Amino acid sequence: MERADPWVYKHTDGYYYFTGSVPGYEEIEVRRAKTLNELEDGERASVWHAHPSGEMSKLIWAPEIHFVQGKWYIYFAAAGSSEVAKGTFQHRMYALECADENPLTGNWVEKGQVKTAFESFSLDATVFELNGKLYYVWAQKDPEIPGNSNLYLSEMENPWTLKGEQIMLSIPEYDWEKIGFLVNEGPAVIIRNGKVFITYSGSATDENYCMGLLWADETADLMKKESWNKAKEPVFKTSEKNKKFGPGHNSFTVSEDGTKDILIYHARPQIVLEEEPLDVPDRHANAQVFTWDEDGFPVFGEPR
Repeated sequence: MERADPWVYKHTDGYYYFTGSVPGYEEIEVRRAKTLNELEDGERASVWHAHPSGEMSKLIWAPEIHFVQGKWYIYFAAAGSSEVAKGTFQHRMYALECADENPLTGNWVEKGQVKTAFESFSLDATVFELNGKLYYVWAQKDPEIPGNSNLYLSEMENPWTLKGEQIMLSIPEYDWEKIGFLVNEGPAVIIRNGKVFITYSGSATDENYCMGLLWADETADLMKKESWNKAKEPVFKTSEKNKKFGPGHNSFTVSEDGTKDILIYHARPQIVLEEEPLDVPDRHANAQVFTWDEDGFPVFGEPR
């Protein structure tokens, strides 16, 4: 399936809901099916289109579909221009809401920009709930420091509004996060074994793209930076022998029977040699089962 930034959510109705960056970056498509393998040819609908002009008119990237507080939400990034300024694109983050039971046929309402503490390139938002609180995790450029994007965390007042202070979770600091570009992006959350795990992706979107890992105890104050830990090495990276290059921008789901955790990610079938990687639409969605070690940490292995 030719979709970068793949997001899969298994709902209580037994359906898997799938979305991702559509080549051309002009629309948001949602698919659903009762099994993961059926998503490729499953029921689908284009639920939102880029505006003719203005802030939500260009480069519609990395949508995610969530069911929060009884309604459907799609979080995505969009820009008002395709131009690069000061080393980055001009994306901001937005939210859509659907109160209908079926998000493929329901009415989607624009809830506007999700505003953070400062205005700059921002994208790849995800949400999770824990202990009665709703959290928002995203990637954003800090104009005051070098680099393309860092990871941030905030509590939410409602599914489209942040509240209180935001904290910086991670900044590109290791060599494997800084190849081509200084990037931490594409966060995804899974809560298991008493811990909150956040995977993310680093480096340029070519064969150097790979996944890192953050974690905190689920009983800790997540809004304190000292609650969080960071792996020094990537946890999922290119497999030349299996022809999976630049794996990353993942999401998590479970098997049909709910017994296995499944990693959803995109990867390229070959190295991008001469073109700008973002202009090469060969990042395909993949799914594979992963396990947990005796300490309760994910073991992703290598792309298969």
